[in-house]
Amino acid sequence: MAEPTDGAIRFEIDRDARIATITLDRPAKLNALTPAMARDLVAAVATCNGDDDVRAVVLTGAGDRSFSVGSDVTALDSYATPWDFRNRVDYCDALRRLLKPSIAAINGYALGGGLETALSCDIRLASTTARLGAPEVKLGWIGGGGMSAFLSRAAGPSNAALMLMTGDPVLAEQALAWQLVSEVHEPDALVPRALELAATIAARAPIAVETAKVNLRAATAMSEDHALEYERDLQTICFATEDAAEGRRAFAEKRAPEFRRR
Repeated sequence: MAEPTDGAIRFEIDRDARIATITLDRPAKLNALTPAMARDLVAAVATCNGDDDVRAVVLTGAGDRSFSVGSDVTALDSYATPWDFRNRVDYCDALRRLLKPSIAAINGYALGGGLETALSCDIRLASTTARLGAPEVKLGWIGGGGMSAFLSRAAGPSNAALMLMTGDPVLAEQALAWQLVSEVHEPDALVPRALELAATIAARAPIAVETAKVNLRAATAMSEDHALEYERDLQTICFATEDAAEGRRAFAEKRAPEFRRR
């Protein structure tokens, strides 16, 4: 079976705000990702990582119905063997390699790989219309983009088990109660709020923000003693930067700091 050829990744950089926006643009198919879209998402992440003008990334879906429903199921039969499927280009892996802070604006369905995509971002905001779920069990498999690991960390083991074993979605307010998302907004306010939050983060010292991201991820994989030691080492590295010196000067001079990522 040939790969679907419709759909795209819209990628824009606002250099004044220092924010990149990635939009999964296949609304007629609820922003299901094709292999070509996955490759383009990998390329967008690489561009963000290599561009010092990008200090925050917002990820959302086109249209008002869906953030993403994950991989296009009809495209899965295009892999010649299960091993080819195992070694496919994975968009969730790409997002977890993103060095810059990321915000998912979940505007509707976030199902399967779409939920994994949102879970791969640092901060998740949802619209009141959002529905988050892991429906793979209904089709005979489980998620493979970090679903179990990241869902259990975000929502807790029991809530993750409920979602993974039933395949049923949860509403936005339930996702908020379970800490799957940080905020819930009306649909027309969702992306503006995500951009506002991205602008706030982009105004902070970028090395410190990126280090905080690294530290948060490392902390979940370390013992408490090692996590504290690692954090102190990272703090020392940040403290030695030009940006940290600028922050101290600005504080003493009662002015806004001008961070240069140095």
